[in-house]
Amino acid sequence: MSPQRPIVVRQATQPCQLEGVDPLLARLYAARGVTDAAQLDYGLASLAPVGSLDNIGAAVDLLLAHRNERIIIVGDFDVDGATSTALMLRCLRAFGFADVGYLVPNRFEFGYGLTPEIVRVAAEMSPALIVTVDNGISSLDGVREARGFGIDVLVTDHHLPPDELPAADVIVNPNLPDSQFASRNLAGVGVAFYVMAALGRTLERDGLAGAAKIAARYLDLVALGTVADVVPLDHNNRILVEQGLGRIRAGHTVAGIRALLTQAGRVPERTVSTDLGFAAGPRINAAGRLEDMSVGIECLLTDDPDAAGRHAATLDEINKARREIETEMREQAFAYVDSLGTRRWPSCVCLFEPSWHQGVVGLVAARVREKCHRPVIAFARESDGFLKGSARSVPGVHARDVLEAVSGTHPGLIVRFGGHAMAAGLTIAEEHYGDFAGAVAEQVERLYPEADFSGAIISDGVIGGQDVARWGGLLPVARALRDAGPWGSGFPEPTWSGDFELLEQRTVGENHLKMRLRPVEGDTVVDAIAFNQAGTGYRGIVQLAYRLDVNEWRGRESPQLIVEQIAALQAGGA
Repeated sequence: MSPQRPIVVRQATQPCQLEGVDPLLARLYAARGVTDAAQLDYGLASLAPVGSLDNIGAAVDLLLAHRNERIIIVGDFDVDGATSTALMLRCLRAFGFADVGYLVPNRFEFGYGLTPEIVRVAAEMSPALIVTVDNGISSLDGVREARGFGIDVLVTDHHLPPDELPAADVIVNPNLPDSQFASRNLAGVGVAFYVMAALGRTLERDGLAGAAKIAARYLDLVALGTVADVVPLDHNNRILVEQGLGRIRAGHTVAGIRALLTQAGRVPERTVSTDLGFAAGPRINAAGRLEDMSVGIECLLTDDPDAAGRHAATLDEINKARREIETEMREQAFAYVDSLGTRRWPSCVCLFEPSWHQGVVGLVAARVREKCHRPVIAFARESDGFLKGSARSVPGVHARDVLEAVSGTHPGLIVRFGGHAMAAGLTIAEEHYGDFAGAVAEQVERLYPEADFSGAIISDGVIGGQDVARWGGLLPVARALRDAGPWGSGFPEPTWSGDFELLEQRTVGENHLKMRLRPVEGDTVVDAIAFNQAGTGYRGIVQLAYRLDVNEWRGRESPQLIVEQIAALQAGGA
């Protein structure tokens, strides 16, 4: 059994002045930095102005200059890249652009981004313009190759830029140095949306009726890519996600998203952000991890429900295969870190097995991070002599900054790297794996000596009996919490803590603990489930960290606790 994690109650830095908002919700919002009603206004009018994104006017001019020529969009092999590609293709075709196609590098042949190799493939299609989506900011060689072929390049990306920028005709990225744009947290699909929205406005001013509204038709794609890429849901991103969710619930979604949700057993009319992150997103991601992202993009491009259903079924099968591969790799990774013992875990855990699948190492890194509560980098063989690594970090430790520090203090140790605060990718020579593992742990310790590796569960406190009484029952509270989002990275779904009397427990599935509980201070009996925690043998009074969910079964809704941690308090315990 893993050691118990401390529970820390989330505190607000200042009170939330929201007239007419229930005290329970006001407490949640205040703890997430919401201090006035404007931050809960999710209308499109509250978006950061389209024209305020750096270089967007120049991007529109470049696109218009090539409207009657061939344009190739080069995407990325994850959900953000797939939704960005589909959104831009749909919009440009709706705007009447003459010839628009796409390429997505196969990660096993070309690697990430606009590489010289993928440019040479694109050049065979004789484009006048290459547009990157969700990549390109680090593609110095690829952009140089394109320019050598006489191909113009528009880079749209959101990843942190390197010191030297590629020599593209135009770069649109909210993280460019000195950018004053209000939301540096846009996903790649968010950047693509802004470019398409600006283009639509220009075309409408030039006489194309309805063009200004076209990009907004695809906010469902923006929502999916934004949630799946786990970018922080600041106010601007919450607007994009909520608007997209609204379209999905209203039935105004692309056929592929509806098919993916249905394939996963979700009801599109009741979609919430977690359905995008844990149901639709992984099925698209699986294609890029194991095979080719083209099937995911085609699923998002088709307007034929039958074709979308076939694509979704294919993606579901690929995702099942991905889960099997991940399970085996995760067990190997867990066995390794268990063999070290918790006191010997380095400040950054590095993992490598020659047989590991490079498309799945990011998922393994995330699972080990959840176990070890510290940065983790998992490696697989990329090619002869080289390893591909995927890093997942914890709050307070910036993954890309750590890699940059290693690169600066140990020149040549990293072949290439890029990413964000919480996730990054890199390539190293296999012979340097041991040196890198030592160097990266050393840099984490040097840069973040006060880093918290306790794995503390951040709680929103107790749902009190007065809260339940005010709402008229626990089910209305659960519904209100579900609708109070969108929840996600940087705006986390509420986690609660409290003491309960354990009335019944049984094992369901392979390793899940189903329980019936009564709050110590209350009389409402509630169902709960703790995934992968069967066999713990708890009795009497327990302390829980949990999320409150709405469980739907045969058309009936009931409240259910999704238990993250159980701790014994008295009467036998574990």
